[in-house]
Amino acid sequence: MGAGAFIEPLVVVSLLFGGTWINRNTEYRLLNRPRVYQTSPRSSSPAPSASFDSRWSSPSSSVSLLTHVDEEPKWRKREVRILGLRKDVMSPNTRRFQGYLLSRVLKKFPFLVEAWYWALIYWVYQLGRAFSAVTMLEGTITVARRHALQLINIEQSLHIFFELDVQAWFLAHPFLLHWTNRIYSFIHIPGTILFLVWLFYYTTTRPPIDLPLHNKEAQDARPAGPKLYAARRRTMATCNLIAFIVFTLWPCMPPRLLSDLDVPGEVGKEARSYGFVDTVHGAAGESSVWTQNKFCNQYAAMPSLHFGYSLLIGLTIMSIPLSPQHSRSRSVPLTMGLRMRIPSPRRVLCVTLGVAYPTVILVAIVATANHFILDAVAGACVCGLAWTGNRILLNLLPLEDYFLWLVRIHKPERQVRYFDGDEAEDRFGSKSVVLD
Repeated sequence: MGAGAFIEPLVVVSLLFGGTWINRNTEYRLLNRPRVYQTSPRSSSPAPSASFDSRWSSPSSSVSLLTHVDEEPKWRKREVRILGLRKDVMSPNTRRFQGYLLSRVLKKFPFLVEAWYWALIYWVYQLGRAFSAVTMLEGTITVARRHALQLINIEQSLHIFFELDVQAWFLAHPFLLHWTNRIYSFIHIPGTILFLVWLFYYTTTRPPIDLPLHNKEAQDARPAGPKLYAARRRTMATCNLIAFIVFTLWPCMPPRLLSDLDVPGEVGKEARSYGFVDTVHGAAGESSVWTQNKFCNQYAAMPSLHFGYSLLIGLTIMSIPLSPQHSRSRSVPLTMGLRMRIPSPRRVLCVTLGVAYPTVILVAIVATANHFILDAVAGACVCGLAWTGNRILLNLLPLEDYFLWLVRIHKPERQVRYFDGDEAEDRFGSKSVVLD
């Protein structure tokens, strides 16, 4: 594994801590010392006094609100939806713990909640794969090999069996293959975390628009909010859930393992006849600490979450709502009185990045013989299902309320603030909005 054994985990930890710092709540004082502005930091107009409103004020920073913590109701209502049926259930109201130290830390660094979510999603998925790996029987490996050969037959019948041609081209270009190995091994997890850091900043942390904060039009012009981020995070979790079910019920061997010399009989001969090369895990490869250990399930190639995640990221970037000044297209005159609409440069950049990232990942998973093309197709299907059905995870919110009640933590909530008599949506104010 070389330097990647420690560089990649270091990059992951750095991204999580960096994202926590970048997305900190700069207007909230952890030690209950409210910040008072004589003038608004974004305009020359007078700012509201601290006694009326601190722009990112929170219950845990307000002494007047702390005195009424005991008046908070002990229970809150949550809606559970299953197969079109709706039912209200009661769960603990954790707002009584909003003044506790850990609650204040989360208020100051709200991305810590997202780091916890990511770690929970990732490690539950990896522990499931590890359990499958350590309990796997020889018969399961045989089944996984048979499934891989079935995929080859299907691709041949559909005339899309291009994996050997793609790998042969990269094998003829060692420099490109070397970097393709690195992309496969070291981009998936750090790239996903970097995307989450950016999306949280774009939708939740950054100011809505560079206009005075007391301007209601400026507040309403915010193109994307925390609901978008929460939906994408839930989509990733749902992707993991669906993928775990699929590879548990239908294990599939990656192309690189078909060339195993120890497999006897006609099946082994057929599998080796294709000549797939394991470019990542060989002596000259660039394997990752996440993909080369005894707890990694090597027979979970279907579906490809490498591609599923990259497609999710690409689609989000392509369709990300832009501020009005960045989303305006322009009309270009053509011949005979015809005109053509040209998208804004910012939108062109989003579309370019959104197409390039999943394309690069698709080439990498095929060139390194880690996935079949149909694995990527299945990954795209999983992404689509998770994209449209991720709200199912909202049914777990009552369980989260009980967990937070047990550990005496209140998770920061998005609330409402007021300026000059106008009501505007805020990141973490006083009226709760369920996002998770």
